[in-house]
Amino acid sequence: MSQVEEIDEHGYANSQALFGGSIMSPVRDPYGVYARLRTERPVVAMKGWMDPSHMITRYDDVVAGLKDAETFSARGNARGIGLVIGRTILEMEGAEHVRHRRIVTPAFSPRTLRSSVETQIHEITHELIDRFVHEGRADLVPQFTFTFPLRVLARIMGLPISDFEEFHHWALDLISVAQDPGKGFEAAQKIVDYLRPILEERRNDSRDDLLSVLVHAEVDGDRLTEEEVLGFLRLLLPAGAETTYRLTGSILYALLTHPEQRAELEADPALIDDVIEETLRWESPVQIVSREATRDVELHGTVIPAGELAVFAIGSANRDERRFPNPDRFDFRRENKSDHVAFGFGEHFCLGSHLARMEAKIAVATLLDRLPNLRLDPASTCGVVGVAFRSPDELPVLFG
Repeated sequence: MSQVEEIDEHGYANSQALFGGSIMSPVRDPYGVYARLRTERPVVAMKGWMDPSHMITRYDDVVAGLKDAETFSARGNARGIGLVIGRTILEMEGAEHVRHRRIVTPAFSPRTLRSSVETQIHEITHELIDRFVHEGRADLVPQFTFTFPLRVLARIMGLPISDFEEFHHWALDLISVAQDPGKGFEAAQKIVDYLRPILEERRNDSRDDLLSVLVHAEVDGDRLTEEEVLGFLRLLLPAGAETTYRLTGSILYALLTHPEQRAELEADPALIDDVIEETLRWESPVQIVSREATRDVELHGTVIPAGELAVFAIGSANRDERRFPNPDRFDFRRENKSDHVAFGFGEHFCLGSHLARMEAKIAVATLLDRLPNLRLDPASTCGVVGVAFRSPDELPVLFG
């Protein structure tokens, strides 16, 4: 790949030149770059995003790396979002990670979701659709997908959030700390200021919600400190809201731009699970995951030095032609679509994956049912955008 101008004489790629923007830019199509990297430089040294780092782009290498926690440590997350959310399960490993993860895992189990959350998801979905169903048009991003999952999480946690749009913008600023540290730290403080009085209330009046579970949880006989509880919340709220918001938007975009496959789904609604899995592969909401190399690692002739970040390109892995034939094509009939790594791999596999799938399934099915002849506004030029995170930034639709 030495002929490519984005690689300098020292073998480093300038990330902004390579992808045409910053890690949070609304880049339309990073997949051509990923395809070129997979073929010519599957492990590439990067500068401009998270320095120093090496990006790993092939499916087999990404899976192997995420499974190998001894070589690629999650403690690398402390350098990014960990700076603003504090120490959480995101950067913990081994027994410590397991102990803390067990606190919240029951709340996101399939059994718990079916018994106590599914009805709430249906209610929230209908509440949002009721606001625009009689208008004949909508932009489904600001009017539905953007706050939908945050509303669900707020119900699960017992948080009386009044302004979901503002809260979600805080969450976005929080996860964008690498691009704008000042905004990230300001958002973290706003979230803390909002949550502190609610935590104090739960200490004195425990309820049947996840927030009460966190406030009264114990690890090795000791209750979580206030900072540990706040860390959990600063992690769970943005993570849960972001993944599902982006997944739901991309599913809708895929169906609205692939009419034959949408017709198949409408003829057999049970196919929605296949649609969700293929969308997770085709447009992974979270595109990159970082780990810290604990030792020098040589991969495809390139050495990743100990202490440097290994950036696993989830989005590239899920479009690797070695694993997925014709990978750029959206095809929910694809046999191995569920081999995707959209929710990560190994001990840090996303604990909210069941909730994300349930929310997306209910939301998409209800929208298709309640909005007859749903179609993109022909004046729209919308598409799926982003590098670190991907989803449509708008979905202007007509219906009726």
